[in-house]
Amino acid sequence: MAGVEINDRFVRRTLDNGRIEEVAWQDLSEVRIISTSDGPFTDVVFYVLIGTRGNGCVVPRSAADSKFLDRLRRLPGFDGSKVAHALGTGVNQRLWRRN
Repeated sequence: MAGVEINDRFVRRTLDNGRIEEVAWQDLSEVRIISTSDGPFTDVVFYVLIGTRGNGCVVPRSAADSKFLDRLRRLPGFDGSKVAHALGTGVNQRLWRRN
């Protein structure tokens, strides 16, 4: 079944075609936020999680619950004001990168 699973170990998105995107929190190397012009009846803001092995997972804003956002805030050096700026301006940007 399509959907997003977020827990303390990983983020996994299952697409409608059965394909699975997944990244473990410990393997996370970068977080981006992107906006599209596809709305208004579909998600237009996405968090892009990129793993150290080139794998990754795209999380629609509609699936980014408070638990997900709290987990992002715990990343070392994560600046939550970048999320607010990106959401307010629609500018695609890197939110965080592992040192």
